[in-house]
Formats: sequence, structure tokens, C-alpha cells
Amino acid sequence: MPAPSILLAGCGKLGSALLGGWLASPNPPRLVVLDRHKTCDNDNVTVIRTADSVPDDFTPDIIVLAIKPAVAEDVIASLAETLGARLDKAAFLSVMAGRTCASLSAAAKKSGHSCPTLRAMPNTPSTLGAGVSGLYASPEATEQQTQLCHDLLSAVGDVVEVTEEKDLLGVTALSGSGPAYVFLLAELLEKAGQAQGLSPENARQLARGTIYGAGRMLHELPDDAEKLRKAVTSPNGTTAAALAELMKEEAWPTAIEKAINAAVKRADELAG
Repeated sequence: MPAPSILLAGCGKLGSALLGGWLASPNPPRLVVLDRHKTCDNDNVTVIRTADSVPDDFTPDIIVLAIKPAVAEDVIASLAETLGARLDKAAFLSVMAGRTCASLSAAAKKSGHSCPTLRAMPNTPSTLGAGVSGLYASPEATEQQTQLCHDLLSAVGDVVEVTEEKDLLGVTALSGSGPAYVFLLAELLEKAGQAQGLSPENARQLARGTIYGAGRMLHELPDDAEKLRKAVTSPNGTTAAALAELMKEEAWPTAIEKAINAAVKRADELAG
């Protein structure tokens, strides 16, 4: 099976993470990267600065939109002008926040083209190949296009497919923003350790090592999180004493729910 042809529009942190994952795969796709600042000396990659520089012999299977949402219409219009009928053979995979499939399809139709749209919400651990992405395919996308997008995202981590576009709001709140919640936990653990007399260096190593190890257990062991938590918690022990505070109704149970609700609300506002 021939390698797919991918046009990556935008190569910032997330775009670069995706590009790195694709190039590390055994059968990397043929790639054209549209970015004003990116450089790459890989033989599989052609870097262009403007949309009118797309090679004449390049017909993309997927156009990955990793650009700022505000410039999406302009970029799609420029690609439509250059690609012409070639655009109708492609599908959009958007990794932008706050842009619906309908709005992106409308931008293509405004230029006289029809382009199925898929949306994904990766997260920042994708830069290490340890991300997790939510993927939604609009009804217009074919099974082949959906599978291809799934494979592209799999290069940088796990992929969870959702059947309703609105489910991406929850994906955004849980896993898209989720790394920041874990980083905050690391911050707070470090500060609490220092308050108990540990040096900043030791508190940092202990906090980060604990989160890394617990994360590996969650990832590699078959047990659910509740079972793992209970296995660490001896009756009347130190862990039980700490959890008694964290699990008070007004503590973590309420705070986490309120945080997720706030993130969902904001994601919905951004989507218009």
C-alpha cells in the first residue's frame, strides 16, 4: 500500500510533534509542510512558505490544520486557489480548538469545494509520543479517511474515537487540558514537601518521580484507579489520613467536577 500524502498547515509545537511522529514511523507519508518558519532536511518533507508553492504533482489525502483558528478561512481559501480540483480529493483533519467541522467545511464550500472534515484534540505529551487524542469524523468522511487520520494521530500516542462532535468538549476538558492539572499537582506537592523541611531539589524529585511512577502503573497495570488507590491505603495509615482530607465533598470531588465543567463551558464558548 503506497504511503499517504499529507499536507501539514502549521508547524508549531503540536504540528512539530505530529511531524516528528510521522517521520519516525517505518513507512512515513509523503509530506508537504506549509509554515513560514519551519526548516527540515528530511527527504520525505517539502517545506513551503506560502500556499501557492504546493508542488503541482502533490495531491494531499489529508490536510492537517494545525494553525491559529483565526486564520483558518484565509489558509483554506489560499489552498483552494492553489490546489483546485485536488482539494476535493482531500479531507481536513483539524487540531484547532474552537472550530467546528461545519465551519471548516463552509470555508471550503465558499471557495467552491467540498472537503470532509475530521477534528482531533491531542494534548501536549504528544511531543514525547505519549499523548492521547480524541478524534471525531463528520458523516462525510469515509472509513478510509477516518482510519488514515487515526493512524496519523497514533504516531504520537493513543487515540479515542468519539461519535458526536460535542463529545470533543469533554475530551478538551479532560485530556486536552488535563496535563495542566497534573502539572499543578506536581507544583503543590513540591511546595508541600518544602513546607515539611525538604530541600527544593528533593521535593521536586520526589513529586515528579511519584507522578511518573503512578502514571506508569495506571498505564501498564490492568487494575482500575480505585483499586490501585485502595491498594496503597492502609487502614488508619498516613495515606488514609491524607485522603480523608482530599476526598471530603468540598475538596477534590467538588473541585475536579467544577474544573472540568468550567473547561467544557469555555470550550463551548470558543466553538461559538
